[in-house]
Amino acid sequence: MGRLFVISLEGNIYRCKHCHTHFGLADHIISRTFQCRHGKAYLFDRVVNVTLGEKEERMMLTGMHTVVDIFCVGCGSIVGWKYRLNVFRKLRRRKAKSTRKGDSSLRASTKYCANAY
Repeated sequence: MGRLFVISLEGNIYRCKHCHTHFGLADHIISRTFQCRHGKAYLFDRVVNVTLGEKEERMMLTGMHTVVDIFCVGCGSIVGWKYRLNVFRKLRRRKAKSTRKGDSSLRASTKYCANAY
């Protein structure tokens, strides 16, 4: 299977409830108000020590999204999901006046939602 390299974080960290592998810092949390089918979830800007599952279309509260489940590298338990937030959709509705071809605000960004249970 190979050698497992785990990144250790310092500070206020979030970790796997089973094997205590570090996932992210409290500073990387964007929102604490997300909901998943099991209850509360946190939205992270970036995480470490996770592996990705297969892409699938999933109905969320905000509509249909392409998501990928994320798993702990230490024990393999599912810890949340990853999705791409498409900023283009929001901006099209607004019809922003200052839209330029190279504008950095028109990028899709990847967000990670971790289960809080």
